[in-house]
Amino acid sequence: QGGGSAVIDMENMDDTSGSSFEDMGEMHQRMKEEEEEEAAEGEAGAAEEEDGEFLGMKGLRGQLGRQVADQMWQAGKRQASRAFSLYANIDILRPYFDVEPVQVRTRLLESMIPVKMINFPQKIAGELYGPLMLVFTLVAILLHGMKTSDTIIREGTLMGTAIGTCFGYWLGVSSFIYFLAYLCNAQITMVQMLSLLGYGLFGHCITLFVTYNIHFHSLFYIFWLGVGGLSTLRMVAVLVSRTVGHTQRLILCGTLAALHMLFLLYLHFAYHKVVEGILDTLEGPNMPPFQRVARDIPVVSNAVLNTTAKAIALTL
Repeated sequence: QGGGSAVIDMENMDDTSGSSFEDMGEMHQRMKEEEEEEAAEGEAGAAEEEDGEFLGMKGLRGQLGRQVADQMWQAGKRQASRAFSLYANIDILRPYFDVEPVQVRTRLLESMIPVKMINFPQKIAGELYGPLMLVFTLVAILLHGMKTSDTIIREGTLMGTAIGTCFGYWLGVSSFIYFLAYLCNAQITMVQMLSLLGYGLFGHCITLFVTYNIHFHSLFYIFWLGVGGLSTLRMVAVLVSRTVGHTQRLILCGTLAALHMLFLLYLHFAYHKVVEGILDTLEGPNMPPFQRVARDIPVVSNAVLNTTAKAIALTL
């Protein structure tokens, strides 16, 4: 040792040096623990990142859900507003009322002329301006007859009764005949049925206007068979041309003719019988003579009579 000898004394070496297996095991254990700690920290960081990503995706999904809900709400609101404004949009009803006065006049005249054509379906005007004006005209004529006959309505008004009667017949009978035409396999639409029956009221308007002002039973029956019968035959001819089968034609046309003619009788006698009763009473052959009826005269005191006589004497 003192002379720089390179010999190593193995006996003097410490057994606790780092070259032992125990130190190596401790180092390995420590390194393993450090690696486990680093792995745990890495896993915690990854978990935190995943949590952040999850929260971000959840927030994004919430925003997308709110946007989709808003879009669906706006779409539903637009559809609802479009549905409510559908009834107020005049452009939808314009084709049914876009008609010239000359065409209305021609169709009024054609409604009184029956056409015998069965092989081909007769043309029906698909407009509602003329029928609607005829219904309002019938309302005015009926209101005039109700006023002249002193008709008393216990519930409601004269105007409401006239409008309800005329529009109720037009819409109700049109719907019933359309349903019957569907059962009988007739080629007609609801608008065409409304137009056909509406123009068929032209004969009713003429008959009632004349008979409400000229009070004769015979004149009414003449107009009922002549004018009302022509308008009814016109509708019957149109339905016959659009229906296949004799039984179907008989059921459909017979029902329409009966309802149309009976409605004219109802309008005449239901609101005109008061005037007819008055005329029959005044113009009847067995009108009783006027009779004098004794009346009681109140007793006047003698003082009043004497005063009155003296005043007359002085005057003379």
